[in-house]
Amino acid sequence: MNPISVKNLTKTFPTPVGSLEILAGINAEVEPGGNLAVVGPSGSGKSTFLHIIGTLDHPSAGVVSVLGENPFELAEAKLAEFRNQNIGFVFQDHHLLPQLTACENVVIPAVAQGKVSESHRNRAISLLQRVGLGDRGDHRPAQLSGGERQRVAVARALMNQPSILLADEPTGSLDRANAESIGQLLLDLQSQDDVTLVCVTHNDDLAQRFDHKVRLEQGQFVELK
Repeated sequence: MNPISVKNLTKTFPTPVGSLEILAGINAEVEPGGNLAVVGPSGSGKSTFLHIIGTLDHPSAGVVSVLGENPFELAEAKLAEFRNQNIGFVFQDHHLLPQLTACENVVIPAVAQGKVSESHRNRAISLLQRVGLGDRGDHRPAQLSGGERQRVAVARALMNQPSILLADEPTGSLDRANAESIGQLLLDLQSQDDVTLVCVTHNDDLAQRFDHKVRLEQGQFVELK
C-alpha cells in the first residue's frame, strides 16, 4: 500500500468568467519511505496539490488515498485528528508562535492529543538536538535566525512521528546557504525516520536531490530525470 495515491485528481476554482482548472486529472503514487519533488512556475497548482494530499483542501474530482483511506470521507473532527496524527507540515513561513520558546513550539502538535507530558517535552528536546538546535530550546523565535526558525518548524512537523512529511517551499525565504542546509536536513530526516516526503519548490537544486521529480505544467505532472 502506497501512503499517497491520487487518481484523476482535479481541482477547479470559480471565477467571474467560469471555472478555472488548476489540476487536470493528475495520477501519482508515492511509495512508503519515498520522496517526491514537485516543481513548476508560480500559480501552476503546486501548493494546491500539496494541500489536497495533506487534507487541508478538498479535490473537485478524483480519488485521493492517504495511508490507505479516503480522508475526505471522514467527519471534520476525525479528519483533523487523522491529519494531526499522520501528517507533518513545513511551510515557507515557519509559523512559530512568538511568545513561546523553541521547545514549546515543537510540542504544539501534541497539545491536540491532550495534556502535554514529560515524554512530549523530552521528544521535543531530542528533535531540537537532531536539527542542530540542542542549545536553543529556551530561545524565542525573535532570538533565532531565519534558518534556525525553519529548523524549529521542521522539528515541530516531526513531533507526532508522522508517516508523511509535506513541505511547501521550505527554503523559499532563506538565503542560499540556509536553503541548502534545510533541504538536506529534510532529506536526511526522511531517510532516518523512513517517512514519506513530498516537497513543492522553486529551488531546482533542491529538487535534483530527490529520488523522484515532476514538473506541474497545465495541470498535469511531467516526469523529470
